[in-house]
Amino acid sequence: MEQFYKIYFTIAFLLIGLIFGSFYNVVGLRVSKKENLLFPGSHCPKCNHKLKPYELIPVFSFIFLKGRCKKCKERISIMYPFIELCTGILFAVSFYKYGFSTDLILALLLSSLLMIIVVTDLNFYIIPDSIIVAFGILIFIYNIIDKGILDACTYVVYGLLMFGLMYALMKFGNALFKKESLGGGDIKLMGILGMINKPIVSITALSLAAFIALPCSIYFLKKNKDKVIPFGPFIVIGFILIMFLGIDTNDIIKFLTRA
Repeated sequence: MEQFYKIYFTIAFLLIGLIFGSFYNVVGLRVSKKENLLFPGSHCPKCNHKLKPYELIPVFSFIFLKGRCKKCKERISIMYPFIELCTGILFAVSFYKYGFSTDLILALLLSSLLMIIVVTDLNFYIIPDSIIVAFGILIFIYNIIDKGILDACTYVVYGLLMFGLMYALMKFGNALFKKESLGGGDIKLMGILGMINKPIVSITALSLAAFIALPCSIYFLKKNKDKVIPFGPFIVIGFILIMFLGIDTNDIIKFLTRA
């Protein structure tokens, strides 16, 4: 019976994630363009056709409409169902691993942050300050609930340390390559994500992000004339993997002492 309820709620979180994913598409696009999140309602960016309820069903509407606007037949970006599906999967995996716990809250926060940043960074090569501030506040509140006010303040210091490290890396990269090596959004993002773990774990997550981003950078360098690589999503992926794999400071120390 317990396994049945776990599967039931996992499916429920999958469906909830699909809905939130649809919303994160809107957040990522409109915040980047400094538009109102609520008005106007969902519409085709080409012909301004106001979408009806059956055209707003996550993933399924894209399939039913064959990837085109019902009125003007303009192609709908594959990014929409991709974000919706990925959010659903991340929400489902988060619940399956953590159940109803404070860790689930953090997993959902990281999943949400990742999806919004994928939209903003891949489309506009920016991570809006409003997104960083909002999630920074949410992570701080989470730390208060999970660790208490004193430890939450300590983790703010950890975040500042990671911000300083990223800033130093940016300065070093700028001097080495004679151009901008890291965006300001990436530095601020690392600052708020640094509030989640102790610095050594955050550095591990950053290293993992760089490792994952390396092969992907080949694609972006070919696609993007400005040679800009959106690093923000990889940073969040690094932290999500660290969390889902259950890696902590003791694991890292043990690994380093054995090496």
